[in-house]
Formats: sequence, C-alpha cells, structure tokens
Amino acid sequence: MSERSSVGELAEQLRRELDRYSPGGKLPSSRSLVERFRVSPVTVSRALAQLAAEGLVITRPGAGAFRARPHAVAEPAGDTSWQEVALSADGVAELVPRTVDASGVTVSLTTPPPGVLEFNGGYPHPSLQPERAMAAALARAGRRPGAWGRPPLEGLPELREWFARGIGGAVTAAEVLIAAGGQAALATALRALAPPGAPVLVESPTYPGMLALARAAGLRPVPVPVDPDGVRPDLLADAFRATGARVFVCQPLFQNPTGAVLAPDRRAEVLRIARAAGAFVIEDDFVRRLVHADSGPLPRTLAADDPDGVVVHVGSLTKATSPSFRVAALAARGPVLERLRAIQVVDSFFVPRPLQEAALELVGSPAWPRHLRALSAELKTRRDTMTTELARHLPELALPHIPSGGYHLWLRLPDGAGGESALTAAALRTGVALTPGRPYFSAEPPAAHLRLSFAAVAGVGEITEGIRRLRVACDEVL
Repeated sequence: MSERSSVGELAEQLRRELDRYSPGGKLPSSRSLVERFRVSPVTVSRALAQLAAEGLVITRPGAGAFRARPHAVAEPAGDTSWQEVALSADGVAELVPRTVDASGVTVSLTTPPPGVLEFNGGYPHPSLQPERAMAAALARAGRRPGAWGRPPLEGLPELREWFARGIGGAVTAAEVLIAAGGQAALATALRALAPPGAPVLVESPTYPGMLALARAAGLRPVPVPVDPDGVRPDLLADAFRATGARVFVCQPLFQNPTGAVLAPDRRAEVLRIARAAGAFVIEDDFVRRLVHADSGPLPRTLAADDPDGVVVHVGSLTKATSPSFRVAALAARGPVLERLRAIQVVDSFFVPRPLQEAALELVGSPAWPRHLRALSAELKTRRDTMTTELARHLPELALPHIPSGGYHLWLRLPDGAGGESALTAAALRTGVALTPGRPYFSAEPPAAHLRLSFAAVAGVGEITEGIRRLRVACDEVL
C-alpha cells in the first residue's frame, strides 16, 4: 500500500473516532497510534496534520494532539451578488474580455476518486519520480552556505548556465531567467509580447493551459492546424497575414496533445515566416526530458538555431521530476529580455533560493542521468502497452501518430459516434478518468478526440485494466 493511501485511511479512521473524545480532549499518543494501526510515525504525523488542516484536531508540539473545540456559530453569509456587475463591467472597454477558465487545466490536475484509474493525469506517477534523489538534493541544498538568503532576481548563475547548455546554440546564461515552472514562464512571455486585445497564433490542437493563459490576459487565440510533421508553415504564413499577430506559441517537440515533432524542413521555415512578420515565437519545450528509449537523437531547440532573437524559449524540470518541483527557464535575447525580467520580478520577485539550490544539486548528481534513463525506458514500455491494448480491444479509436516522447496518446473517435462528454462520463462510471479533446481546440474542433495518459498510472497492469474498462464504456456510448 502506498504512503498516500495509508495516510488517507488512517485519517479517515481517526475522523470516525473523534466523537469518543470531548472537545479539547487529548487523542492517543503518536507512539500508541503507530503500534495500534501498524503504520510508520510519518504516516501518523501526516494523518494528524490532515485532520488539523480540516480544523478537527489541534496539535501542540511536545504535548500531543487534541480534539478541536467547535467553532462559534457562523456569521450570516454576506451578499456578493454585486460582484457579477463589477466583474462583467470590467470588460466593457476591452476588445477581448478577459476570461479565466481553468477547466481545461484542472482536468489533468485533479486526483480521481479512489479506485478510478488516472488516464487523465498531466504528470508522471510517483513511482516514476526521483523521490529519493529529490529528497537528498533538497537536504544537501538546505546546508549550502546562503541557501536561505535572497537569490539574484534572474536566478542562480550556475542554474542559468545549466539551462543555457541544455538549450544549446549560442544561448548564454546571461540570456536565461529562472521561473517558477513552465506555466508561470508562459504567462510572463504572453504578457510581455502581446498587449490585451491582440491576436496570438496557437497550434491547433494545443495545450489548454496556454489557451487559458492567453484568454486570461485578454488575448485572442487564433488556431493554426498541426499535422503529423508539426505546424503547417503555409497556414502559419496565412494566419500572420490575416491577423497581424506578433506572437506564435508552439511546441516543436512531442507536441501536446498530438505528439508531433516539427519536421526538419519546417523548422527554418517557421522562423523565417515569423521573422518576416516581425513576430516572436514562444517555444514551449516542455517534455524534452521525457523522451522514449527508441526515439533516436533529438532535434535541437528552435532557440539554438535562432541568432535574431525571434524565439522566446521556455523549458522546465517539472515534468521529469515532480509537480511540486517547479523550476523552469525563460530564455530570450535582445531588448525583450529586460521586459520579461521586469514582468517576472513584478509578479513574483524571484524563485525561492532553496528550490533553485535543490535543482542544482539534483541535476549535478549521479542519480539524475540514471533517473532519465530509467524514465525513458519505462515510458516506452508503457506507451507500447497502451498502443497494443488499444489495437487489440479498441480498434475503432484511430491513433494517427505514435509518439517517441511525452506521456500520452491522442485518439480520434469514430465519425458519428457519441460525443466526448458522454464517453468521458461513461468511462468514469466504469472506473477510468479520461481527458476529452474539446478543450485543446481554440475554435471548432474537426472531430471528437480523447487524450490518454500512460504515465500517471501505477504501471502496465493498470494500463491493461484501464483499456478493458474503456472498452466497456465504448460499448455503452459508441
């Protein structure tokens, strides 16, 4: 049983027993709970912390845990209906009213109910994360001289240098800013490069989190179709001419959700088209470290082949480590770098120094290349298992491209089939959580799609079982 499930079960058991104690009464000691439930002291500590966060118990260092006293009668609820007028009036003068819709993001961040297999996850399962290496790195980082002081606003020089080497080409540490994860870096880039009301060109389909960021900034996403070789340059040029856009956001490597890699003959063409339009390309290089064992050599980043400052590059450690290891790089050259830096400083000051120090410790340790090799092999195994099971049990779901990197597959539903929503609901009833394709399109989708993650589950056994459950759901809906 995992540590997470043990904590949840113990917290639930203690929650049921709270009525045995009067308000302010002391609960059994941690040692007695360890002996009674045969769990670790860490599990007991975390379970009590969970109950404390719920306001059910109070913990006092050195004294123990006590049942919390009931809260006073709640004040009558206020009337917040005035906010509807205030918030809607806020966009009256805006060309593109800002909308904050996180639904496309939360579907891959929300933990499914117990017993439901997570085919909708946006991060690798804890078994794929380098938990021991991260814990050791964090411990070593905390002992570094000055680790708890204020870091340089741009980030630690050594970490900026490490990211610059990974980006390649002539990119230097001076052209790199450390950001608090890829999502924060994308938000900074969009705000820096496009004023509210402006169009921004996006791949279609594309990452819902980026679409949400653009709309929240008052930008107007304009779709440019993607095929198995990445974005189509002819349609990109047409979109620049038709809209006057000055920004194009793309994922050239293992694109989310299609898994496409931008073809070699298109790479220079995309940069040429953007340069001719006087526009920037935001390169979201989010899964370079989630390459599969059979991929072969990876193409260089677009930033490595861009001497003119067209590319604003975003790269992150998060996908290959943990959702909570939010360390990323934002790289650019020319005057735009100062604008990016200013916006980031205003928004968040800086990334906490202990986290930056831990990142340096992690990527500099022998455990890091070992982790990447193991992750690469396991992702290939999981991808192969899912594609095999899909072909065997669900041949009616089209899989136009099998990626050699990333953590998911992009499937097209049969024409005339029931909608994504119906299938997603049916799948949840059978015990598997899916990601519908609609949020990945900034305009009308050409067909119904699903995205299936093979990295968020515990292993290949859950993949096999999940496809079996999905077969049941498809029989109900399709």
